[in-house]
Amino acid sequence: MIIPMKPSENGPDWKRMARAIAFLSENYLDQPSLDEAADAVGLSPFHFQRLFTRYVGVSPKSFVGHLTLDRAKQELADGASVLGAALEAGLSGPSRLHDLSLKIEAMTPGDYARGGEDIAVDYGFHDCPFGRVLVMATKKGVCGLAFGDEGEDAQMMADMRARWPKALYRENPARTARIAAQIFERGEGALSLHLIGTKWQIKVWQALLAIPPGKVSTYRDVASSVGQATASRAVGAAVGRNPISWLIPCHRVLASNGALTGYHWGVARKRAMLALEAARYERPSTSAIA
Repeated sequence: MIIPMKPSENGPDWKRMARAIAFLSENYLDQPSLDEAADAVGLSPFHFQRLFTRYVGVSPKSFVGHLTLDRAKQELADGASVLGAALEAGLSGPSRLHDLSLKIEAMTPGDYARGGEDIAVDYGFHDCPFGRVLVMATKKGVCGLAFGDEGEDAQMMADMRARWPKALYRENPARTARIAAQIFERGEGALSLHLIGTKWQIKVWQALLAIPPGKVSTYRDVASSVGQATASRAVGAAVGRNPISWLIPCHRVLASNGALTGYHWGVARKRAMLALEAARYERPSTSAIA
């Protein structure tokens, strides 16, 4: 069962939980204790345990338990059949976080070639479980999600603007705050995506949507799913250009040997995303988790 998250608006808790996730993701091999994790974010162990479980949806111990490549490799063993079944179901895929349903609309190749000219993009920066998130949306839906750390807003914005250099960018935190809340807090209802990319990139991104939460796949399997079994390298390039990370789950794609490999927003963040999903979507356990 997923625990609803109800962060206080603009409060410190999201930042603390993002720091906690980063700390655990960077130090999981040392099996940090509850006291050590709580100290890293300036909370008592009791308060940290309660806040982490409330905001993140799993206990700190459960989260650390899934921060291993062995877990990812085990999921990889089942990935191909799961991916194939999801593709047969029509590329809709289940939610990224809770119960979101995604409506997809793609830009024409001609519009993309013009660099997003005549397209207005609203944007805003917010706190989320993975640090800072830049949310971008056109009138048709979410077109960008970028992740970073405190103080990296300018770099995140430059990265995303370079993808569509001729678009009109308008700061609109009121609109993007509602989108961020739907993705990371309420996590339910319908959300529209506006895919801005080449025809090939969009085809690969749609295949990523078929990988269920808590599961992983490989670049080779994704290549096979789009009818280009020998195009793993080209798939990797398209995955790396995914502009809507997390909602379009490029973090679920691993190398054939189960290695995390590169991730545009940092391998530690990719590890945290996989661990969070694996912990949330595992079968319920009867054992007590501290």
